[in-house]
Amino acid sequence: MSLYRDQGVVLRTIKLGEADRIVTLLTRGQGKVRAVAKGVRKTASRFGARLEPTSHVACQCYRGRELDIVTQVETIDAHRRLREHYGCLTHAVSMLEAVDQVALEREPNPALYRMLVRALRTLADQPSPVVSTAFFWKLLALEGFQPLVDTCARCGDDTGPFPGFDLDEGGVLCEACTAAGRYRLDPAAAATLRDLLGGRIARVLSDPPPPAVLADVERLAIRSLEYHSERRLRSAALL
Repeated sequence: MSLYRDQGVVLRTIKLGEADRIVTLLTRGQGKVRAVAKGVRKTASRFGARLEPTSHVACQCYRGRELDIVTQVETIDAHRRLREHYGCLTHAVSMLEAVDQVALEREPNPALYRMLVRALRTLADQPSPVVSTAFFWKLLALEGFQPLVDTCARCGDDTGPFPGFDLDEGGVLCEACTAAGRYRLDPAAAATLRDLLGGRIARVLSDPPPPAVLADVERLAIRSLEYHSERRLRSAALL
């Protein structure tokens, strides 16, 4: 086994035996890593509280054949404000689950790591569902599934309006292509989606759309994630 040091965000933990945990981290240099943290459930554990979901940590691990072993942990940012605010925590957990679904073990993805670290920090500073909604869409874009939002994904019309959205086609649809049964997209929701994907997140945070509009954009993001990952986002039920 070889020793390595890295930084990472705790995505989830699972109890192992009477005192241990299996910790899943998205690390900067190693990608997604699963490691055993021995004795962390004991009262006298030195770093049990540091390995909680959303925590940003610096760690030292031994590389194992299937599971690594955590030997040292230092907190970079505990994100205590996220865990003290139920609304923030539910959105943070949904981001962690989405990352856990798309990240590959032992495959470094520095862009995904940086995006998650920034999103958690932003959510802690500005508690808003805008942050997680933007994160979902940015995650889709990073994975190669950025939807078309300025052109009809079916016929290529760029004059608009675009009242529909189709997961199979991968973007918005013009009036003529929006058949019965397709996802109807409110004009305000379409504008919000363009802002989020166009890098204007700060503008949406400072002047958010009505809650119903934002919820519509969030639901569509979750449906898109589930469609492309072919997995349910279980934490979405809490949003």
